[in-house]
Amino acid sequence: SIGQESDLVDIDIDHFKDVIKVFHPWRKGPYHLFDVHLDTEWRSDWKWDRVLPHISPLEGRKVLDVGGGNGYHGWRMLGENADLVIGIDPTLVFTMQYQVMQRYINTDKHFVVPIGIEQMPEKLAWFDTVFSMGVLYHRRSPLDHLMELRNCLRPEGELVLETLIVDGPLGMSLMPESRYAKMRNVWFIPSVDTMILWLRKCGFKNVRCVDQNVTSLEEQRRTEWMTFESLNDFLDADDKTLSIEGYPAPKRGVFIADAP
Repeated sequence: SIGQESDLVDIDIDHFKDVIKVFHPWRKGPYHLFDVHLDTEWRSDWKWDRVLPHISPLEGRKVLDVGGGNGYHGWRMLGENADLVIGIDPTLVFTMQYQVMQRYINTDKHFVVPIGIEQMPEKLAWFDTVFSMGVLYHRRSPLDHLMELRNCLRPEGELVLETLIVDGPLGMSLMPESRYAKMRNVWFIPSVDTMILWLRKCGFKNVRCVDQNVTSLEEQRRTEWMTFESLNDFLDADDKTLSIEGYPAPKRGVFIADAP
């Protein structure tokens, strides 16, 4: 939450709201900016509430947030007294949304940079905690992504991974024939045990799944600030336990592991 309407200078609240809407679509949030409620597509605060109790305290830590969008979770990490938070996301409009907030917060401890993880220095081994939330299933080679994350972590640093999962045994992974929940670039959706195995195969230790959650229509939905299609459009009209293609509806798991 930033400021109140009375803090605005040389602009009225309706004009200010119109300016903020230029940066549509607002996917991660919510934000409260000078009494304007940015009711974003995702209730990202709900995800944060599921993740936070399970991670190592962020106080004093250097944190990397991969695929962090407009930096919403980065602000929450800063609120937990992280020493430095760097978010990376190649989608330029999300960096611009971060800059809207940074204009008023003006911190030197949280930055969002419009790059992908493949542009990060190799074998950086510098961050205390690395987050990758909602990225893995978009990667053609998920184990390569896990190795990229590992290479960003200092020895014994902590990985916090959130990704789509499916119910099933060890070794099972869903590979959609075409789209999944109308998304084109979904490659692999593992079972919990398969995800744990992938992490172990990449050298991570103390691997555990700390949360599983079926995404609700209250957590992801179309709003005034994100007017494109959303979860309700991605599910079977008659059976909300299925995607529109007939696959299991989106379910997400949170995994925590330590770098070697």
